[in-house]
Amino acid sequence: VQLVESGGGLVQAGGSLRLSCAASGFFFSINVMGWYRQAPGKQRELVATITSGGSTNYADSVKGRFTISRDNARNTVNLQMNNLKPEDTGVYSCNVEVIVRLPRQTANYWGQGTQVTVSS
Repeated sequence: VQLVESGGGLVQAGGSLRLSCAASGFFFSINVMGWYRQAPGKQRELVATITSGGSTNYADSVKGRFTISRDNARNTVNLQMNNLKPEDTGVYSCNVEVIVRLPRQTANYWGQGTQVTVSS
């Protein structure tokens, strides 16, 4: 399974960015898709996840500012980030849990990460 991320970059505080992640390869379906981030000197943390049914979960720090969405037909997940703050700076990585063998054998994969830098 390969994950290709796009959309990172440099933005001023208050600005917006949209991250995208496309999954390809052999799998039967994707259970959960999500975004995680790692700031310099800190551990990786969950940003947002979305299930195949559309249920979402957000870190408290991004609620009301970020929106996660997915296209099941295209195996993509997006993260719309609005009102960005300097503390949102970090490497954002896509993560997916896929079913690799029926009925429920799963595997977890990570993207290579994309840098998001928010200047004050």
